[in-house]
Amino acid sequence: MTNEQKIWDDLGEQGFGTLVQSFYVLVRQDDLIGPMYPEDDWEGSEERLRDFLCFRFGAVMRYMEKRGHPRLRARHMPFGIGVAERDRWMELMGAALDETVKNEEVREALREFFAGVADFMRNRPEAGS
Repeated sequence: MTNEQKIWDDLGEQGFGTLVQSFYVLVRQDDLIGPMYPEDDWEGSEERLRDFLCFRFGAVMRYMEKRGHPRLRARHMPFGIGVAERDRWMELMGAALDETVKNEEVREALREFFAGVADFMRNRPEAGS
C-alpha cells in the first residue's frame, strides 16, 4: 500500500475537510499570510484546498473538473512567497495537522508532503541574494 493510499484510507474526504477547516481558522487570524487570501472568498479557498487534497490523495476528480490541472506554482505567482511566508504556512498547517490527524504516521507523511509543496511555492528571493 502506498503512502497516498494510507493517508486517504485514514482521512478520506471528511478528514481532509476537517484538516482544511482547522487550517483556515488559523489563516484568517494570521497577520502574515492571512492578507494573501481574498476576504470575500474564504469558503472558496477552503473548497479549493480540500478538493486539491482529495484529488491528490484520493483521486477524487472534483478539483480537476472545476479547475483543470493544479498548476500550483503558477496560481500562486501573484503572491510574494518567501521563506517567512512558507514557514508561517507550514506552522499553521502543522498546528492543524496536530489538531486533526491522530495517526502519527499519516500526520508526519502529510507534514513531509506539505513541506515540499510549500517550499516549491516560494517565488521571492532571499534578502541579500
